[in-house]
Amino acid sequence: QVHLVESGGGLVQAGGSLRLSCAASGRTFSNYAMAWFRQAPGKEREFVSGISWYTAYSDSVKGRFSISRDNAKNTVYLQMNSLKPEDTAVYYCAAAYGSVRTTLDYDYWGQGTQVTVSS
Repeated sequence: QVHLVESGGGLVQAGGSLRLSCAASGRTFSNYAMAWFRQAPGKEREFVSGISWYTAYSDSVKGRFSISRDNAKNTVYLQMNSLKPEDTAVYYCAAAYGSVRTTLDYDYWGQGTQVTVSS
């Protein structure tokens, strides 16, 4: 079992930055692909970024967001720069054994953290 806890969400003006953190506990963190998804009101949950031995980004955040991980701290980060109102959503951390996948096929999910970008 892997337990995930997100933090770092909040309210920010357009053009601002936030850094999300996801702390994992349980099994060997380094063996897991970690990802960030987001879900806006009335929309489906969508892939934002993932990291295993490589990184992946959705087209909508490429060049603005950066994912990283610290295996010693069992933590994955999402640095979000140049935020836009359309980035407003609940952001979820997810974990899956093996490689990054852009679908919802992850074994473990956090409870989510709200990110609100005002115009």
